[in-house]
Amino acid sequence: MRALRIAFAVAALGAGTAQAGMFDDDEARRQIKDLAARSEARFDQQGKAQLDLANQLSRQAEEIARLRGQVESLGYELETARKRQQDFYLDLDSRLRKLEPQAGGTAAVDPAAAPNTAAGADPARESREYEAALNQFKEKKYKEAAGGFSAFVQKYPDSTLAPNAQFWLGNAWIAQRDCKRAIEAHGVVTTKYAASSRAPDAWLAIAGCQEEMGNAAGAKRSYETVIAKYPTSNAASTAQQKLKKK
Repeated sequence: MRALRIAFAVAALGAGTAQAGMFDDDEARRQIKDLAARSEARFDQQGKAQLDLANQLSRQAEEIARLRGQVESLGYELETARKRQQDFYLDLDSRLRKLEPQAGGTAAVDPAAAPNTAAGADPARESREYEAALNQFKEKKYKEAAGGFSAFVQKYPDSTLAPNAQFWLGNAWIAQRDCKRAIEAHGVVTTKYAASSRAPDAWLAIAGCQEEMGNAAGAKRSYETVIAKYPTSNAASTAQQKLKKK
């Protein structure tokens, strides 16, 4: 009998163990299923986030390309405007030079009417040196032109061509993207040669350089100075248009 009871007990224990094993397997399968569902949801979220990021990067790339196109377009327009302005000044310079009495001509020169002409000066030589520097500028040899105009104003500070040479010296520096030196050169035109026809345009050039250097307040003052000092000049009209856009 005792042996029989022991056998029953062992059988019952085995059945309980088998039943517990079945429950453990079901729980494990449920946990695995839950883990798979959570992983799938996490992957879906990550995929959506990556897609959103890719779309955002694509939009940013398109915006950068658009802005780059605008910058290039504005740069081209600015360069074109500068070229038109330079061409205008060159044409004006040529016209004014044709109106001046030529060296060796028969026109008499009144010393009182030409106070900038130094005694013993050689107008023909001055003209040749000035034209040489101006031709270098026309050929876009801006570094050489700057050297030529600088040498001219040092050699002939009282020449009737000195204001023009100083003006073109400033423009040669602008062409080389050296606004600091350009402002210094044009500043001489606006002070030493303030009565010359180049002074109003020199103020405009200074204002343009100040704008390029981010000095909006300085540019505004320069435009206002043009209007105040030379109200009937073409430069004053240009300055007024510039101020209206601000």
